[in-house]
Amino acid sequence: MKFNYLLIAPLLLLIGSCGQVSIQEPCDCEKPVISFEESQKCEVMPVKKKIPEYGLLKKTSWDEIKNKMEQDNLILAWPAWLRSCSVLIKKPYWENSCQSALKITSDPSNQDLIKYFHRYFNLYQAHQEDDSTEGLITGYYQPLLKGSRKKSSRFKVPLYAPPNDLITVDLSELYPDLKYKRLRGRIEGNKLIPYHTREAISDKMIPLEGNEIFWVQDPVEAFFLEIQGSGVIEFEDGSRTQVGYANQNGHPYRSMGRELIKKGELSRHKVSMGSIKSWAKKNKKKLSKFLNANPSFVFFRELPKGLPGPIGAMGIPISAERSVAIDRKFIPLGSPIFLSTTEPNSDVPLERLMVAQDTGGAIGGGVRADFYWGQGDGAGRKAGSMKQQGSIWVLLPKEFKF
Repeated sequence: MKFNYLLIAPLLLLIGSCGQVSIQEPCDCEKPVISFEESQKCEVMPVKKKIPEYGLLKKTSWDEIKNKMEQDNLILAWPAWLRSCSVLIKKPYWENSCQSALKITSDPSNQDLIKYFHRYFNLYQAHQEDDSTEGLITGYYQPLLKGSRKKSSRFKVPLYAPPNDLITVDLSELYPDLKYKRLRGRIEGNKLIPYHTREAISDKMIPLEGNEIFWVQDPVEAFFLEIQGSGVIEFEDGSRTQVGYANQNGHPYRSMGRELIKKGELSRHKVSMGSIKSWAKKNKKKLSKFLNANPSFVFFRELPKGLPGPIGAMGIPISAERSVAIDRKFIPLGSPIFLSTTEPNSDVPLERLMVAQDTGGAIGGGVRADFYWGQGDGAGRKAGSMKQQGSIWVLLPKEFKF
C-alpha cells in the first residue's frame, strides 16, 4: 500500500506552522487535508525562536535543594530510579551513573544516596520560555473499573484495541525537526485521511465492531480511563487485569471540563473530575454531546500479569508517588528530578525526589509535571484535585551533553 506523500506534505507543514505563522494569504488550517496549491498560500514566518532540546534547563548549585533532599526519604524513589536505569544504561551518557546505581546492593541511607547523586550528576533547574521557574503540577492515577470480556446488559461500553486500519507515521523519519511527532490516519483510496473522531467511533454504525477487548459500565469512567492512560478492570468473580495505552486516533485532546464551562453547565472554579462525574449522572441526555466535544480517542491493550504498576512512556512500570510525566522535549525521559510543590488543594509542602518516566498529551512546557498518585479512588481524589504551582530541578549525569 502506497501513501500519497504530496498530500502528507501539506499536513506536515501545517503541524509545524498553524498558530505560529504570519499568513500572507488566507488558508484554512482547520482542514485535515488541503491541496498542495492551497498550502503555498501559507508563508511560514516563525514568531519565536525555536527552543533546542532541553534548552530550558540551566545548571545550578546543589545548595538550592540541599535541605529539601535531606528532608526527603530518598530510598522511596530508588526502585523507580533503578527501573529507569534498566533502560538508560544502554543509552549515551547514562552508563556510568546507572552501573554505579546497580552496584549499590545494601540498604543505602539518605546520605549515601545524596553522595551518589552529587558524585555522578549535575543539577539543572527547569525554566519556562519566559525564564520563570514555576509551572503547573497536576496529578493522574490508575482508575479501577468494573468490567467484562463480553458485552451484557450491565457492561455495554466498549474499550477498543488499536484497529487494523489505523496508520501511524513517525514524522521524525521524514523531518528530524518533528521529533516525537506522529501523524495518524487511515487510507482511503491512495490518500491518508484523518482517522474516525470519537463521535464517529461511537456512531450506531460501529466502525470498530470486533475490536472490543473489554466492556465496562459507565461511559464517563471509560472517558476518564482514556485521560489517565491506564487502569484496572475488575471482573465479576473478583479477578483483575491491567490495561494500558496502546495508541490514539490522532485527533487533538479537547477538555470536556472547558466545554462544560463554555456552555454554562459548570462554573470555572468548580470544575474537577468529581464535579464532571456528578454533572454526568444528572444530565444523561446531554452527556454524549459533551463527550464528543473531545474528538480524541484512546485505544488500549491488556498488560502482562504481575506488573507492579502501569507501563509508562519508557516501557517500564511506574511507581506511585515517585513517578511523574513530563514534556520530553525539555526534560530527558528517565531522568531523576526533584519536585517542589504542595499537596492538592493545600499549602502543605510536597517536596520529593521523583523520576520522569512518563509523558502525556496535555503535559507541555519547561516546568510542567503530572504526578502519579497510584491506583484506586483515594489516588483518584488526589489526582482530580491537584492543580498546584511548583518548581523542578533535573539531575543529569556529568557526562550529559545538550
